[in-house]
Amino acid sequence: MTTTPDSALILVKYPKEEASIIEILHDIQLAHRHIPKDALSAIAAHTDVPLSRVYGVATFYGAFSFEPKGETVVKCCMGTACHVRGAGRNLEDIEARLGIKSGQTTADGKFSLESVNCVGACGIAPVVTVNSKVLPKFKMTDFDKILGEGEK
Repeated sequence: MTTTPDSALILVKYPKEEASIIEILHDIQLAHRHIPKDALSAIAAHTDVPLSRVYGVATFYGAFSFEPKGETVVKCCMGTACHVRGAGRNLEDIEARLGIKSGQTTADGKFSLESVNCVGACGIAPVVTVNSKVLPKFKMTDFDKILGEGEK
């Protein structure tokens, strides 16, 4: 089994136990913008846990992805408070601006767009996050400012 150098460096930071799996998956995804398939085998070997169990953990949590994400991940909250305050329209506007649908990544790998059930910020709805930056009471002008900052 081969692993990328980044994955190997990540593995050595963690104890060789099942309790490390989620943290290892998280760090590997941060390093690669997804979970490479060969990383699952490496995690299984490192933790001495069956590959099927590692795969089960990776597929159980929606935060983990086997497909590469864009450099910038945009999440549009579709929870009740956000929905009532125009989240559907926001999602449509962002899709049009990026030229992709929810669940897709731009061809250049710069952006991924996701609709999520709730980000837990109902008091400042509608909410969009750009990477981890929360855009409260979202307006497209906010989004355009964030995109402009990233292009500088």
